[in-house]
Amino acid sequence: MNKEFFEALDLLEKEKGIPKEYMIGKVENALLTAFKREYGGTNVRIFIDENKKEVRVYEQKNVVEEVSDPATEITLADARAMRSKRLNIGDICEFEIKTKAFGRISAQTAKQVIIQGIREAERGMMIKEYESKQDEIITAVVERVDANTGNVIVDTGTSHATLLASEQIPGEVYTPDSRIKVLVTEVKKETRGPLVTLSRIHPGLVRRLFELEVPEIQDGMVVIHGVIREAGSRSKMAVYSKDDNVDPIGACIGNKGMRINRIVEELGGERIDIVKYSEDPAEFIRAALSPAVVLDVEIAEDEHSARVIVAPDQLSLAIGKEGQNARLAARLTGYKIDIKTN
Repeated sequence: MNKEFFEALDLLEKEKGIPKEYMIGKVENALLTAFKREYGGTNVRIFIDENKKEVRVYEQKNVVEEVSDPATEITLADARAMRSKRLNIGDICEFEIKTKAFGRISAQTAKQVIIQGIREAERGMMIKEYESKQDEIITAVVERVDANTGNVIVDTGTSHATLLASEQIPGEVYTPDSRIKVLVTEVKKETRGPLVTLSRIHPGLVRRLFELEVPEIQDGMVVIHGVIREAGSRSKMAVYSKDDNVDPIGACIGNKGMRINRIVEELGGERIDIVKYSEDPAEFIRAALSPAVVLDVEIAEDEHSARVIVAPDQLSLAIGKEGQNARLAARLTGYKIDIKTN
């Protein structure tokens, strides 16, 4: 316990960001554990002086007339003979124990406590970092694909995480060293470290990608009302503008489709319909069923449903392949939609 020890603490703080005060606390616990293992005592004081670069361990015993527990008590005569003439009954007598006197097993125990402290600190920092990124996009590098489970192991820059097969875009192929954007959807505290759920299929990924890509969304001029998604196939996103002079759909699409095309490319070609949100349910449903042209919408608020009329040549477009367009529109608006021809 010398200058090198404190230099090691400085290095831990610099390289790993583990506060020196935290590690000093762990060192105290380690020395307490080692002392109890070696001597079986219960009263001990640890003194750590950063300025003098000193670590000292003191065994403490109560000064009594007659000893009933040698591990915790000492007679007044013995205390005065060994420590100080000024000690009296009821005082505490201290004896310094050199840390180098600890046995191999006790030293190993102390070492394990310190190592465990470092791991706990690293886990705590990782959890804190991931919690700050929850519901946000991070860029990860693909390391490998588990052939048995289909899970993808990625490097997030601070640790390794797993993109589960169930959170992957159907049909998407992941190659080592490729970079992908993932949404951090959940962070749980586990014994071995943070359990992070990453997703490529969550609707929040589409929302965040547009927030990153569209300045008008970043400054709050254009607002995303909602996103509904069938990952890998099609998404619908409702937007509106706080400024009548700003076209919310045009802002999301960008000049010559540059903004939306970058997002579609990131999502492997997934189709994205951007529609204008309206507080009028009929208008919102009409927009949500695009690209189909809707002739009329009849709202039944008591059933939270809508009867939609389209021309015969628009019926298949309104319903969509396997009912996808109508299904997404219903989820986006929150209304049960019944599509009929005139």
